[in-house]
Amino acid sequence: MTELEKNRKEITEIDALMAELFERRMMAAAGIADYKKSAGLPVKDYAREQALIERNSSLISDPELRGYYMQFLRSTIDISCSYQSKLLGGMRVAYSGEKGAFAYIAAKKMFPTATLVPFTGFPAAYEAAEKGECDVAVLPIENSYAGEVGAVMDLIFSGSLYINQVTDVPIAHCLLANEGATVASVKKVISHPQAIDQCMNFIEEHGYATESYVNTALAAKYVAESGRTDIAAIASAESAEEFGLGILYRDIHDNKSNTTRFGAFSGVRTIKNGNAGNENFILAFTVRNEAGALAQALDIIGSHGFNMRALRSRPNKSLQWSYFFYIEAEGNINSENGDNMLRELSAVCDKLRLAGSYFVDNTRI
Repeated sequence: MTELEKNRKEITEIDALMAELFERRMMAAAGIADYKKSAGLPVKDYAREQALIERNSSLISDPELRGYYMQFLRSTIDISCSYQSKLLGGMRVAYSGEKGAFAYIAAKKMFPTATLVPFTGFPAAYEAAEKGECDVAVLPIENSYAGEVGAVMDLIFSGSLYINQVTDVPIAHCLLANEGATVASVKKVISHPQAIDQCMNFIEEHGYATESYVNTALAAKYVAESGRTDIAAIASAESAEEFGLGILYRDIHDNKSNTTRFGAFSGVRTIKNGNAGNENFILAFTVRNEAGALAQALDIIGSHGFNMRALRSRPNKSLQWSYFFYIEAEGNINSENGDNMLRELSAVCDKLRLAGSYFVDNTRI
């Protein structure tokens, strides 16, 4: 047997071993896809992928081969993610609105291969995930201009779902109308109250009356079905395409950096172990009706080194003149330090709920 034949024989034997290992790896990837489906997590995990490549490349002793092996790992990861995306194609994601709504855009960004299921209103989408009709619900948490979304804050406190993923969607409002309408012919604009508030300068400049609607995409649908030229909707450019409306004016929102944060809600709380700089967590709690009780709770959080980036209060619907508090903080809650903090908080809180943890997403669409 020649040297060439020996090398080819060895490659054939190695390929057979690699085929067996490839099947094992893809079976493990399928198990991860099942977990991501139940927890409402994205297929891509860039921090995990980079850590895997850096760790495994150190196993190659020949420095000339290390770069090639890193390319091999990247290709393997991409194939694994592609397979997981296919498996997650049967995933059902609830959102509030219609195609073209900003929640639809956020859900498509988070779960590009899933089936997106529209619901009228936040509670209906949330309940669909709670009951298992959908795997995940994508709901807005906060707008950079109008602040928190109160109805979703209430669901975070009183519901059973967890937030395991958060993403930002830039909000670009447009004035949408039927064929034949002009900026001058429009007398009234219809949209979600927050969208109306975010475009008030434009609305007042043109002297338009306003009418609130359940969400921006449904407002666009209503205008399209009316056939009228004296009304217009404030909604996304995607809504115009979806419902056959024209765009009379683009980017009519007052704040050009307007952004909404959306959360993916599911019935499983994931355990993340990231760096303190890119991991956040959410707490919802009530404190005892005693002097200094809230200050004591905040001191406990700070004493464990967690940096609070948001603190809000909301009326407790189950008890008159009582409030619950919503906190987002930076740091790894899934740690011994986090466990100790939660134990100390439970001693001063009547109700304490760890509503989820997520890695900070700095990407934009």
